[in-house]
Amino acid sequence: MKILGIEHIGIAVKDLDTNAPFWRHVLKISHKGTEAVAHEGVTTDIYDTGNGKIELLKSMDSGSVIEKFLEKRGEGIHHVCFEVDDIYKAIIELKELNIDVISDRPTVGAEGYKVVFIHPKSTGGVLVELAQKN
Repeated sequence: MKILGIEHIGIAVKDLDTNAPFWRHVLKISHKGTEAVAHEGVTTDIYDTGNGKIELLKSMDSGSVIEKFLEKRGEGIHHVCFEVDDIYKAIIELKELNIDVISDRPTVGAEGYKVVFIHPKSTGGVLVELAQKN
């Protein structure tokens, strides 16, 4: 598996209207777009620094992963995402190393990336996402 760089940092928020102005107007990071990822129950609001992105993550409905995270931990960093060259190869390599990959197959995430998550118990407490651009 080859890591190409940090793709984004995912930040769980309760309200995009409250949190987006900091990234858009204070830091003046280019707003790339807002996208619903229905199968995850999340709306992503994406800001591109040119060397990695910030994704604000807002729950679309109760019971979503983000909603549960907010109830348990409050707003803040939810995950770190690394771009990889071959997500299928990455999953195989991680499983061979007994790393707890949350799914055996990638799903389609924001911006059409193929994504898979690594359980925090395998990473020192950090939820890690791997993503491959289509």
